[in-house]
Amino acid sequence: MEQTLVILKPSAIERCLTGEIIKRIENKGLVITGMKMMQLGESILREHYAHLVDRPFFPSIVESMTAAPVIVMCLEGVDAVTVVRTMTGVTNGRNAAPGTLRGDFCMSGQANIIHASDSVDNAQIELKRFFKPGEIFSYTPSNIKYLYSADELQA
Repeated sequence: MEQTLVILKPSAIERCLTGEIIKRIENKGLVITGMKMMQLGESILREHYAHLVDRPFFPSIVESMTAAPVIVMCLEGVDAVTVVRTMTGVTNGRNAAPGTLRGDFCMSGQANIIHASDSVDNAQIELKRFFKPGEIFSYTPSNIKYLYSADELQA
């Protein structure tokens, strides 16, 4: 199964959207194999957003991402990265399609409630950044045969 990282940002925490977001993730059929709440600091944000550190808006990213704790999750499923990115919607919530998490729950490009890994390679890097060994628990849920056909699980 493919793994991906999701971060429920302070804007999701402060707006009490975590339960609804997690419910939609689970209803889709993704498996939560790691989850914890943590307070991010500038050091980890500089690493996570290294491609944006020199941009003039980076201080506002740090401010918004340290405003409250976040919830980080490892999700597993067939094509998990693509599935989660599709569910998440485009970065700016005002432009996100209805039915996506951002399209339904946010109006901002900055306070956009959720981060989702953008590739399988980046997912693995990001998961190692936020989870220590032993904090991700891969398992086969009992309802797996109702989530995927046998040939999808063989691939």
